[in-house]
Amino acid sequence: MTDKKAALPGLLQNAWPWILCLIGVDYFSSLAYQPSIAFESAGYLAPLATLVVVLLTFLGALPVYAYVAGRSPHGQGAIGLLERLVPGWFGKLLIVILLGFAATDFVVTRTLSVADAAEHLIHNPNPDWQRMLDYLGSAEQTTYFLPRTLGERIRVYWNRQLVVTILLSIVGFIFWALFRRGFTGKVIKFSAVVVIVYLGMTAFIVGSGLWFLCSHPEFVRAWWSKLAQGHWHPQGQFAAPGAWWYMAAICLLSFPKMALGLSGFELSMVVMPLVKGHVSDLPADPRSRVRHVRQILLVAASIMALFLLGSALVVTTLIPPEAFTTSEKAANRTLAYLAHGGVLIDGNSAVEVNGSFGEVFGTAYDGIAIVILCLAGASVAIGLRDFVPHYLHRLGMELNWALKAGAILYIFNGINLLVTVFFRASVTAQRGAYATSVLTLISGAAMIAVLDIYRRRQGRWFQRLPWSFVVISVIFLSAALAAMLAKPDGLLIALGFVHAIVISSILSRAIRSTELRFGGFEFKDAQSQFLWESLKYLEFPVLIPHRPGLETLDAKEGAIRERHRLAPDTPVVFVEAILGDVSDFYHQPLMEITEEGGRFVIRVCHCASIAHVIAAVALELSKVGKPPEIHFGWSNERPIEANLNFLLFGQGNIPWMVRDLIRKAEPNPERQPPTVIG
Repeated sequence: MTDKKAALPGLLQNAWPWILCLIGVDYFSSLAYQPSIAFESAGYLAPLATLVVVLLTFLGALPVYAYVAGRSPHGQGAIGLLERLVPGWFGKLLIVILLGFAATDFVVTRTLSVADAAEHLIHNPNPDWQRMLDYLGSAEQTTYFLPRTLGERIRVYWNRQLVVTILLSIVGFIFWALFRRGFTGKVIKFSAVVVIVYLGMTAFIVGSGLWFLCSHPEFVRAWWSKLAQGHWHPQGQFAAPGAWWYMAAICLLSFPKMALGLSGFELSMVVMPLVKGHVSDLPADPRSRVRHVRQILLVAASIMALFLLGSALVVTTLIPPEAFTTSEKAANRTLAYLAHGGVLIDGNSAVEVNGSFGEVFGTAYDGIAIVILCLAGASVAIGLRDFVPHYLHRLGMELNWALKAGAILYIFNGINLLVTVFFRASVTAQRGAYATSVLTLISGAAMIAVLDIYRRRQGRWFQRLPWSFVVISVIFLSAALAAMLAKPDGLLIALGFVHAIVISSILSRAIRSTELRFGGFEFKDAQSQFLWESLKYLEFPVLIPHRPGLETLDAKEGAIRERHRLAPDTPVVFVEAILGDVSDFYHQPLMEITEEGGRFVIRVCHCASIAHVIAAVALELSKVGKPPEIHFGWSNERPIEANLNFLLFGQGNIPWMVRDLIRKAEPNPERQPPTVIG
C-alpha cells in the first residue's frame, strides 16, 4: 500500500505553471520578512550571506528534492521513500519523528506568516487605522470585561501585535474554511492571481531600488567601504580590515537563521499529484510529471534567488540600520517600508527612489502582502490535511472517525492559537522554531536520498556512497543542530508532536487491530491465481493453518484428523502464513498455491499479521458456496502475552483473533466461516 496514491482526494491535475503559483504562495511570501532577517543576522554582510543561501538552495536543497521527486512521485515525499527503505517499528519511529517536524514546519509557517501580516498592518501609517489599533491594543479593557485575576494575567500578553495577529488568524481560518475541499481549481487560480500581483509589486519595488543604486553608486560604494574596513555590523562589530575569510565565515554561520524561505520545497512534494503529466505516463512511473515538478523546483528557486539577492542589496544599502530594530517600521517588512516612502540612509524619503512610492502604493502593497501571508498559512494547513492525517491513518495511527471528522485539523488549529500566544505573536521569537523544522526536514530528505542511492548501487561501500549528497546532508544537518542549540523552541514543539503522535498511535493501533486491514491478494504466478479461483468453486470444507518448520504436513494432518474427528475422505487445504513487516497496518499479501502429496497448500507471504491473513483467506473462500471450517490447535499462551504478540509481532492467540476478525468483517452469521479449536 506504500506510495500508490495517484492524486489527492477530489482534485483535478493542472499544468505545472499553475502549481508553481500554488507553491509560490508559501515560498514567495517569505520575501515579506526575509530581507529583514538577513540584515539582522549578518548586518552589512546581508547580500553576501543571502548569496550563501542561494548557493545552498541550488547546490543542496534543489538536487535533493529533485531526486526525491523522482523516487516518490505520488505525494509522499522523503517520508514515503523512508518507509520503503527502513521497514519495521524502527522505520515507523523515524517516520513519526519526521512527521513531528513536518507538523512543526506547517504550524509555525502559519503562525509566523500571520504574525508578519500583522506587522504590515500595524505599521501602516494611516492615522485613522492607528487610532483603531491604539484602542484594540489597549490592555485596560481586559480588566473591564474580565474578572480581575484573569484580566491581570491576560494583560501580560495583550498588545497590538498579538491582538491583530489573532484577528488575522480568524481571517486565515476563513480562508481555510473556504478551501476546506483542498487545492481545487478555484483555489489554485486564486493563488495564481495573488502570487502574480505580489511578485509584480515586489519586482517594482526591488527593480526601482536597483535602478536607483545604478544612478547613485555612492550608496553601494559606502556600503562596500564599510565592509573593506571590517565594519560588518551596525552595532559596532568589526573585523580586521580586509579580513574577508572571517566575514565569509560569518556569512556561513548566518545560514541557519536565514533558511526560513526553504519551506516551499516540502510543500512541493505534497502537491506533486496535482501536476499534470503526459497521457502516456504509467501510473507507477509518471516520468513527465516528475520532469514538470523538477521544472517547478528550478523555476521557483530561480525566481526566489533573483528577488532575494536584489532585495538584500537594496535594503542593506538604502535603509538606515536603526530602522531594522523591532521597534521601528522596517523590521520584518523592509520592502513595505520602502513602498511607503520611508526614510533612507541619507535622510531623504524613499520617494526619491520612485515617485510612485507613498501612502497609496504602500497601503496597496501592505494589502497584497497580508493576503499572500494569510493565504500561505491556509495553504500549508491544506497541505497538512492532505498529508499527515492520511499518512497516519494508513499506518493505523489515526482512528476512522477522527479522519472523517478532520479532528486532527481542529487540533492543529488550536495548536496554532497556543503557539501564537506562547510566542506573543512575535516574528522574531518564532524564527528559530521555523528554521529548525525546515532545516531538519531538508537534512532528513538528504540523508534518505543518501541511503536510497547507497542501496541501489553496486560495489564497495565508498563507491556506493553519493558523496555530493553526503556533503549536503552534513551541511544541512549541522545547520539544523546550530538552529536547535540557538533556539530549542522548534525542537521542543516537534518533540511535543512526536510524543502526541506516538501516544495516539498506540491507542489507535490497539483499537483498530480488529479491522481486517486487507487490500487484496497478489499472486506469485498465473498458476497460483488459477488455482485460487478454482478453490473458490470446489468448496473445500476444511482449512488447516500450518506453521512451517514445526511439523510436517503429514503429521499436522494426522493430528488434526484424529483430534477433530475428521473423516479420511474429508478434503483439507493447508494455509501457511509467513510474516513480513509486522509494523505495517494495511497489507496486500503475496499468494502461492501448490499441490503437494495430493493436498493443496496456500502459502502467503509479506503478511503484517497471521490472524488477518487466515481470516481473509477464509472470508474470500466463503463468497461462493458453503463457508469452510477453520481447524486450529490450541494455544498455550497467556492472554496478556498473546495480545502483545498480536499487536507488536502479528502472532499471538491466532484462533481467537481469527474468530473475532471474521465476526466483525462478515455480519451475516450464515456466511461466517466457523472456527474449530481442539
